[in-house]
Amino acid sequence: MKILTLSVALLMGTSFLSAQNERELEKANEMYKNFAYIDAIKIYERIAQKGYVNQEMLESLGNAYYYNAEYKKAQPWYEKLFEEGKYNIKPEYYYRYSQVLKSVGDYTQADKMMAKFVELTNAKDTRAALYEENKDYQEVIKNNSGRFELNNASINTENSEYGTAFYGDKKIVFAAATNAKKARRGVSQWTGESFYDLYEAEHNQQKLTNRKPFSSTINTQFNESTPVFTKDGNTMYFTRNNYVNRRLGTDVENTILLKILCATKDKNGNWGNVVEVPFNSDQYNVAHPALSPDEKYLYFASDMPGTFGNSDIFRVEILGNNQYGTPENLGNVINTAGRESFPFFSKENVLYYSSDGIPGLGGLDIFAVKFSTDGTASKPINIGMPGNSADDDFCFVFDSDSKIGFLSSNRAGGKGKDDIYSFHEDKPLYFSCEKNLKGVVKDAKTKQIITDAKVVLSNKIMKEVGNQKSKADGTFAFEKVNCNDAYYYLRGEKQRYETAEVNVSVEKDGDVYYELLLNPRQVAIQKGVDLAKVFEIKEIKFDYDKANIRPDAAVELTKIVEVMREYPKMKIDIRSHTDSRGADAYNLKLSDRRAKSTLEWIVKQGISRSRLKAKGYGEKQLVNRCSNGVPCTEEEHQANRRSEFIVISM
Repeated sequence: MKILTLSVALLMGTSFLSAQNERELEKANEMYKNFAYIDAIKIYERIAQKGYVNQEMLESLGNAYYYNAEYKKAQPWYEKLFEEGKYNIKPEYYYRYSQVLKSVGDYTQADKMMAKFVELTNAKDTRAALYEENKDYQEVIKNNSGRFELNNASINTENSEYGTAFYGDKKIVFAAATNAKKARRGVSQWTGESFYDLYEAEHNQQKLTNRKPFSSTINTQFNESTPVFTKDGNTMYFTRNNYVNRRLGTDVENTILLKILCATKDKNGNWGNVVEVPFNSDQYNVAHPALSPDEKYLYFASDMPGTFGNSDIFRVEILGNNQYGTPENLGNVINTAGRESFPFFSKENVLYYSSDGIPGLGGLDIFAVKFSTDGTASKPINIGMPGNSADDDFCFVFDSDSKIGFLSSNRAGGKGKDDIYSFHEDKPLYFSCEKNLKGVVKDAKTKQIITDAKVVLSNKIMKEVGNQKSKADGTFAFEKVNCNDAYYYLRGEKQRYETAEVNVSVEKDGDVYYELLLNPRQVAIQKGVDLAKVFEIKEIKFDYDKANIRPDAAVELTKIVEVMREYPKMKIDIRSHTDSRGADAYNLKLSDRRAKSTLEWIVKQGISRSRLKAKGYGEKQLVNRCSNGVPCTEEEHQANRRSEFIVISM
């Protein structure tokens, strides 16, 4: 049912059953080509029971279930297709088999099928490329799982209900079918149920009551689904088969496709003035509308020219009076060679949509993309379980104020083929965020560019993320920096310049640009000078009662390393001091361990051990009156906790 979809085929003529397998197979193939999957499946399976199968039949039978989102029923037929070992199997079937294997929880075998799909397509198919880029997809899903619980809505029946839309503060509108026996206006040969009509229900938080048909002027003998309403409640966009003004339209293959229609409410509160949007076509599907938070853009799914796969997400500017801009594809960050459909935009500028082209749990999974104010989009992320399952999950809608939302799914344990589920979001979605951090290194005095300077990027806990040398034009660039961290540290190092370190925020929209300014060293380096004073290093900090070098201490020590590289004959004496608090003997041993730990760290940076001495002095060389028992302020004690780097020869 969810291939875009609910396209309807017009079957031209009738075939009679024959005792011969070939005749029956020919009939089933004709039904299959015309999307009459329910009837085609019956004949295919009857032939298979007689022991007659071939590659085309196995493909078609598996596909008929696959297109109807009955993945578990597709699994044995695809399995037989692969088990025979005599067929030249197309890459697409490795992908589909991978999807149905996920539906039965066999993720190991599913990943093997995807690996083969990648090999056969040379990773040129976007789905293959995405799988290669997201082999940790199950870990990503795990990180976003458990944020809410799903509740099967009381309005669900043994038939299909899906595609919820908020209609004012107290109502929702959705699509629903009845079973074939109760159908008054025909039966879909695709799904075996009635065609879909729009219904409304009252909602109080997650509780849905008083289900009834939405509007007799909107509902027809064909499919209506996926409405969206403007904030004032006076305009609605919705999906319908190509049936407008009592005229039925078909494509060149005699198939009734999908269109988006717009209706308005009159002063009496009745819906009417139903018109189709001008970017519809008889030759491709346009479906499942969604409005941007400012209602300036309409988002939708389509397989129009320019689509990457089976269907993509597009948007079009709303100009008024049924005038629109040119539809634009949202691009290959969002769209894949698979199916993308059912968009929804939250007031936080998050686009939710369903896709089977991005690695997920199976079938259609719901993904989210965060848009910045400059229009750039984050990488799509899976919303996790239980929002997603091994089956089809789609039509996600969410009220950002109440945190109440609805989604549709054909997962196991439901009442019908598709059910509506409600939820309350208890924990927000975690978005991966990547930006480029670029800049240039310059002389702080002359503003001339500095080439070949070492630029180090560290995160907020001072763990190094990367380092590089500034180019001939002084520039540097760190790509795909995780911008979920609010800030980073940039450090610049160059001989005859003071090492500089700055805090750089990555919270603003777009890429980050920074000028890293290095001051020329103005203090003369000579014998007897304390490098700690030259570089204004007040203290090399250690964790309490420990002697290991902390990341922030490493930043300060790097300045010592750089000047020793600049002066290759320089030798220094490392001296560590404590304040008077604590036992004298303990302080002496602790300071000595810290001095020697500092020496070892500098040696690891490539400085010869022969150029270094290290000794701890504990509280023997206090610089003020704060000896044992003398009351002092924290600032006075701080003055005694110091490291010295005395130049003993040049």
